[in-house]
Amino acid sequence: MKLNITIDGKTYEVDVEAAEPESPAVAPYNVSGLNLGSSPVRVPAAAAKPPAETRLENEEKVCRSPVSGIVVRVAAQVGQSLQPGDILLVLEAMKMETNITAPSAGKVGAMRVNQGDSVQAGQVVAEFE
Repeated sequence: MKLNITIDGKTYEVDVEAAEPESPAVAPYNVSGLNLGSSPVRVPAAAAKPPAETRLENEEKVCRSPVSGIVVRVAAQVGQSLQPGDILLVLEAMKMETNITAPSAGKVGAMRVNQGDSVQAGQVVAEFE
């Protein structure tokens, strides 16, 4: 297909070729011998929530990571008292560092991650007493 494109007042004639989208190589998913198809499922990032079995009874006593990334630095230690906004750890996500801060005042009961760990969005990174 030929198109005319004008850039800064100058017209160019270009040949455009429509490319066929590549289909992902995904094996069919089988459950008890039933083929459920081979279409990949895409979940929007906003819909990514931790499974119910990983949720703790008291969500006010935990801090979850808002993004996926790699732990660059752990700033808080077990037993340390923190105020809201104090830095718990620093994550690197998409070549940017993100400070993960304490959501409320409290004493750190457990740090669930270490420097160099990979963290998923919604994963518990710290627990408070």
